[in-house]
Amino acid sequence: MRDDPEEGMLSWDETVFRDEHVFEIDYVPETFNHRETQLQSLKYALRPAVRGSRPLNTIVRGPPGTGKTTAVQKLYGELGTQSGVRTVRVNCQVDSTRYAVFSRIFEHIFEYEPPSSGISFKKLFGQITDRLVEEDEVLAVALDDVNYLFYENEASDTLYSLLRAHETHSGARIGVIIVSSDLALDVIEELDGRVQSVFRPEEVYFPVYGVDEIFGILRGRAKRGFHDGVIGEPELDRVAELTAESGDLRVGIDLLRRAGLHAEMRASRSVTLEDVEAAYDKSKYVHLSRCLRGLSDSERALVRVIAEYDGEQAGTVYEAFHDETDLGYTRYSEITNKLDQLGIIDTEYAEIEGRGRSRSLSLAYDPEAVLDRL
Repeated sequence: MRDDPEEGMLSWDETVFRDEHVFEIDYVPETFNHRETQLQSLKYALRPAVRGSRPLNTIVRGPPGTGKTTAVQKLYGELGTQSGVRTVRVNCQVDSTRYAVFSRIFEHIFEYEPPSSGISFKKLFGQITDRLVEEDEVLAVALDDVNYLFYENEASDTLYSLLRAHETHSGARIGVIIVSSDLALDVIEELDGRVQSVFRPEEVYFPVYGVDEIFGILRGRAKRGFHDGVIGEPELDRVAELTAESGDLRVGIDLLRRAGLHAEMRASRSVTLEDVEAAYDKSKYVHLSRCLRGLSDSERALVRVIAEYDGEQAGTVYEAFHDETDLGYTRYSEITNKLDQLGIIDTEYAEIEGRGRSRSLSLAYDPEAVLDRL
């Protein structure tokens, strides 16, 4: 036992973190292990851009938290240093319409945002392609979380414009990488025939990490992010175990950070198993929090209504939603389908006597956890 009871305590200006940014979701690690095959496949697709040709169009698929975005960011970081190549990654959870996607591309190319109104899509598109031709640049666009474009019925128009750019604007060279975490979404099947005819992509799949892989990745993050001695093997084992149960590496990365913050709250220099367990109550909802952040006001309103009428028939939910938002049934149905595809709600069909087949709606998570994060 220590003679000084405060020997293991942090003073007010101390921290357990060496570099807290290491535990941010958008952090790109210097070493990116267990994805060598996927990186090679993506390099193969992107290599033509270095020679001045259009990159091969590619679908990147896999469950959430399997390294898809990190792989694209890492390769785009390398490719962006090459002369004659322009790389743009668009987060479709934020930019979920064709106009928003091209506004983001415009911003990357011109380094300022286009006017928020008064400029047509045709003009916006023309300015982008004209600049690419003038600068003799190849554009590699990554549509990250492309499933959000499908949820908003914007995917076909967006991809059609990108893939046909060389026909409408001679000399424009654009390749597309689409990244999807929705394994239930058949990307090709859901696209219009006009897009299917020109979009014949390579496919790169990212499987869930194994427990040993998760432990190795998290240990590397902990070594870079924490000071020496802050977290031990038993605690790392528990973090890896909880991460493997979720299947999402982002849960583990967030859990390390929250466990560190919990230790700091106790003014402790080290993370305990109790810190890990306490932090997990929030970290396990990383995917839910991310999904909710991308919702519009009307979509959030429907989530609140479903929380109040959990398990009720769709008609009852619609009436309450309409009373709150004044939106019609068509928009209600679109939002319901989107929330179902995102995994925020569960829909269940049943035969109701005298009414035929009816659908009930309920939250896929604890209602309190959902409402806390709206």
